[in-house]
Amino acid sequence: MPIYNASLTSIDKSETKRYAGLSKVAFDEKLIDHACLEAQLLSQAKGIWQIYDYNHSTHTIEAEVPANIKGKIVQRHLQNATKIIVLAVTIGEDIENAVTDHFKANNYTHSVLLDAAATTAVEMAADMMEKTIRQYIEAQGYQTVMRFSPGYGDWDITFQPEMLRLSSAREIGIALTTSMMLIPRKSVTAVIGLIPNCGGSSSQASHDCKNCNKLDCLARKESSI
Repeated sequence: MPIYNASLTSIDKSETKRYAGLSKVAFDEKLIDHACLEAQLLSQAKGIWQIYDYNHSTHTIEAEVPANIKGKIVQRHLQNATKIIVLAVTIGEDIENAVTDHFKANNYTHSVLLDAAATTAVEMAADMMEKTIRQYIEAQGYQTVMRFSPGYGDWDITFQPEMLRLSSAREIGIALTTSMMLIPRKSVTAVIGLIPNCGGSSSQASHDCKNCNKLDCLARKESSI
């Protein structure tokens, strides 16, 4: 698939506050605004995705070199899928370099807020790409289930090398450390299950954090959100 380029016209302030741990804290909105604006200016959002047949009985992505998905939660999430999309998204290195530079300059608060805004930015880029994919896929007669990433639920992060291989993530500059950290750090990999549309509703299935037993997962929403 061709490389997807996204333009972020704004950064969600409420999500930035959530990632910074400030959802329930009174905080100077001007500082949030400043971090969100810098994140918008520095983000270079791009993504790539590939589509494969998926055997939901054996939980296998049927690529040239097949890959088996392990983890009961993710397997259940994809239980009705017959095809699967493997995607990767990044907002580049400039923003994380800026986070480091601000920290070294003792601008600790701004560094933390900018890092949170960067996390928001990459998730927004992934959302935009997912929306584009959904429009394309629905025209092909499929429904989608919400994206799901290694490290969520009980899907082990050690699947990341397969994610990079299957998505062709290296074409957009994403690499992996030996500890399974994505580089650039503000990058995302995920799968989207595709279910044949048999005339039913086209509502999108989603993963519910409240029903997940992975209590320390970074994707878990606050109960009030």
